[in-house]
Amino acid sequence: MQRFRRFVTAYAILLLIAGTAPPALAQDANQAAPETASRVDSAERDYAAELPRLPRSSPNAALRSFRTLEGFRIELAAAEPLVASPVACAFDEFNRLYVVEMRDYSEQAEANLGRVRLLEDTDRDGRFDESHLFAEGLSWPTAVACWKGGVFVAAAPHIYYLRDCDGDGRAEEREIVFDGFARTNVQGLVNGLCWGLDHRIYGATSSSGAEVRGLRHPDQPALSLRRRDFSFDPRSMTMRPESGGGQHGHSIDAFGRRFVSANSDHLQMIAYEDRYVARNPYLVAPPANVSIAEDGPQAPVFRESPVEPWRIVRTRLRAKGIVPGIVEGGGAPAGYFTGATGATVYTGDAFGEGFRNTVFIADVGSNLVHRKVLSEQGVLATARRVDEKREFLASTDVWFRPVDMANGPDGALYVIDMSREVIEHPASLPPLIKKHLDLTSGQEQGRIYRVIPKGFERPTLVQLGELSSADLVPYLDHPNGWTRETAARLIFERQDASVAEAVRAPVASSTSPGGCVQALHSLAGLDQLRVQDLLAALADDHPRVREAAIRLSEAFAVVAGRGELPAALLSMADDPDPRVRYQLAFTLGEYDDPGTTAALAEIAKRDSHDRFVRVAVQSSLAEGANELFSALARDSSFVNQAGGVELLTSLAKQIGAQGPPTKVVAALRQSAELAGDSPDASRRLILALVESASKDARAAAGLREAADERTRQILNEMLSDSRKIAADPSKEPAQRAGAMGSLILASFEETKDLLAGQIDPAQPHAVQTAAIAALAGFEDPDVAQIVLDRFSSLSPAVRGEALEALFARPARIEALLVRLEQGELSAAVVDTSRRQRLLDHRDPRIAERAKAIFGMAANADRAEVLRRYAAAVETPGDAERGRTIFRKECANCHRLEGEGHEIGKDLKGIGARGAETILTNVLDPNREVDPAYLDFAALTSDGRTYSGIVSAETATSVTLTRAGGTSETLLRGEIESMRSSGMSIMPEGLERQIDVQGMADLIAYLKSLP
Repeated sequence: MQRFRRFVTAYAILLLIAGTAPPALAQDANQAAPETASRVDSAERDYAAELPRLPRSSPNAALRSFRTLEGFRIELAAAEPLVASPVACAFDEFNRLYVVEMRDYSEQAEANLGRVRLLEDTDRDGRFDESHLFAEGLSWPTAVACWKGGVFVAAAPHIYYLRDCDGDGRAEEREIVFDGFARTNVQGLVNGLCWGLDHRIYGATSSSGAEVRGLRHPDQPALSLRRRDFSFDPRSMTMRPESGGGQHGHSIDAFGRRFVSANSDHLQMIAYEDRYVARNPYLVAPPANVSIAEDGPQAPVFRESPVEPWRIVRTRLRAKGIVPGIVEGGGAPAGYFTGATGATVYTGDAFGEGFRNTVFIADVGSNLVHRKVLSEQGVLATARRVDEKREFLASTDVWFRPVDMANGPDGALYVIDMSREVIEHPASLPPLIKKHLDLTSGQEQGRIYRVIPKGFERPTLVQLGELSSADLVPYLDHPNGWTRETAARLIFERQDASVAEAVRAPVASSTSPGGCVQALHSLAGLDQLRVQDLLAALADDHPRVREAAIRLSEAFAVVAGRGELPAALLSMADDPDPRVRYQLAFTLGEYDDPGTTAALAEIAKRDSHDRFVRVAVQSSLAEGANELFSALARDSSFVNQAGGVELLTSLAKQIGAQGPPTKVVAALRQSAELAGDSPDASRRLILALVESASKDARAAAGLREAADERTRQILNEMLSDSRKIAADPSKEPAQRAGAMGSLILASFEETKDLLAGQIDPAQPHAVQTAAIAALAGFEDPDVAQIVLDRFSSLSPAVRGEALEALFARPARIEALLVRLEQGELSAAVVDTSRRQRLLDHRDPRIAERAKAIFGMAANADRAEVLRRYAAAVETPGDAERGRTIFRKECANCHRLEGEGHEIGKDLKGIGARGAETILTNVLDPNREVDPAYLDFAALTSDGRTYSGIVSAETATSVTLTRAGGTSETLLRGEIESMRSSGMSIMPEGLERQIDVQGMADLIAYLKSLP
């Protein structure tokens, strides 16, 4: 009893610090607080007294810890010993539950403790009473989906197919069907296997990425999944990339829209399908995963549980700089999304109509389940918090760890509770705290709960697996989404075409749009969908049915000719529903019909304000961009409406890159004609055409000469104006920099003196870098000499752009090497990542010369540099001088107080990480590099090289962003090779610009920030 009282007292102190102490504990905590407060925090102190172990609750006691939304109750569906450490589940057609157990979370990567359990409710009372060890020996399993009497299970690096062949509840069949999912982060593994309407299984790749091979197709190349998700056909075992980008949690709604989540970005929607964007190799699309929560990615949550002692201690030590780590939430250890997982769209029928558009998201670190309601906002959804200052479901027990959820056969919501004492990633736990914790505690414990309305009477569950195909058909129109999906899966698995006419009936008479959409896809899965079915659905009153019919019509594009179906589609360009028009813009790209351009123009004129509609329109124009450009550019109202110029600019870039020259010149003429009414639009379109059409500035000047006399006159006037603005010191730097982009229309001889004159320390930074970039557009060998002659006078920020220009072409690299070899430039001017690119250069002559140069250079050892600068930690610093140093040396990649560029890692809370951490991060940036900030170099087919971090990636393009905020988006079709140096984008060698006192000043500034 005395031991328990000591625990209560210590824990109460911590709760008071967090502001969450229950009243009953306050007196004990206040009595003990003075003694604890007198102790000084340090890296050497033993924190055992502040880190008591948290007692676990029995399953029945845990039930009493829940606070549910009024009108709901929670029941226990399964608990240990039937299940342990569950992280995902799937109900099969016999209402049995396959449960994935990740018992080896988080540090037992090689122990292979992962299992799959098969749970049965033999007496049908709503609680599972029988458990079979279906499979074991898996490492970090995370997801499961049913198929043909077995299951697919994701356990990186593999996806398995497991099946029980003799009915004993254990899988005798065990096949690895896909391989290559990475395992760099235990909280960033492949997960979320879900059935799609199109009878494919979709999954989230997560943050670790993948190079996937299908083992049934060994001759096919690996599928690279970096910032993208995937789907596969369970019959052919072929995989394709899908748009995506979440971390853990994946769900598909009744109409096929996908939702994902990430720890601190709790709800995202996937805006478009990767396959559509991939059709047009000239399309540059924005990232597909869009944060849709109205209250922001890291929105507040309202936990009922006390904050864990280790979390309180860690936050305090981070705030004091004793241990590294970001201090989030203004120093509060909890109260906001930091462990969002398992985004699940509710498709059941138990909760009633009011929950039709509800998404549930768990926060595994805050012991709660949050809900949001989806509403339409153009072509996407927006998600709004429903429960003010409370959550749908929350527990006072810190052992409640909801990691995912599932819709059940009874229409209820099932919550998967991993039930661990500690759920945190081990890398984020400082050793002085971690040594007092047990990260395996709860390994053999776990619960699955059912959430239902009060007064809910559990329906008699039908064993869908026992029904004939004909008897399954009525369930396609069932109000419970799980039932519809399972019936559709079974019909697809059996491929019994004899039920086609019965399946067709709901298309004409369904009372629910979900049932109609499910029936349409079932017909497609049986290869029994007919044009007449689609024509009826295209005329349906419900927009979601029309939307589905448009998508399904793509299967008929090759054989449709100019019949009723294309005509019906083209007539829908003015459909009142934005999502219908959005889908139509994608689908029209599958049809070769002369009316397509007019229909896309109509959609563009109505919806060009939406960036994703612009993507949809252009995705359908692998051919024909010039016709749409011509049609839209003639409409002055379109040119001046929101998004109009953005779409025209994208089309202009495609026309320029795609050619032929006659079409480029025609678009150039039409763009020039806009100069009178819309001069800014005219300039943007001309530059887009010229830059994309020209491999170098000489070719751009050739385009000017190829234009007709009137167009040439307008271009010459624009060029003359640009020269004046570029050289005028009274103009704003941004205006001068923009004007320099137009100088690509001139010849090198006409422009070189003007541009060279702007590369001067007296000129603003933006003007100098724009001049260097403009010069880099010329292929003339004098470009390298102009830049190198001025290199020594450039500031570090401008030197980065100068090096980028020099590294863009091999001839310029050789000119740089000559200066280095002759000692005119120090080897130290070349940063570590570029130095590595030279040492690894594909031209062995360049690599050998680089080896000689950098072998002779005084390449300071980082440990020695840190030793020399150790005094900066104790030296008093001046925060104001530090602010000046930051803006000069660091703002190229980091943004603070409204200054700088958001390229490198977010520095929010950096001051709280301590002086030693700041010093190490500044002087030894390659000690531990986040993969998101690795430097890449891409070689294009025209011989240019571009570098930077990969800031965005789609099916058709890669965006590289470098210091200073400059970005290049490269089409995959023009990339010959791309590789990482393995180095951080943040350069080594800042000690050459910052002395010990300057470093102390910089540290003082960063520590002064809130």
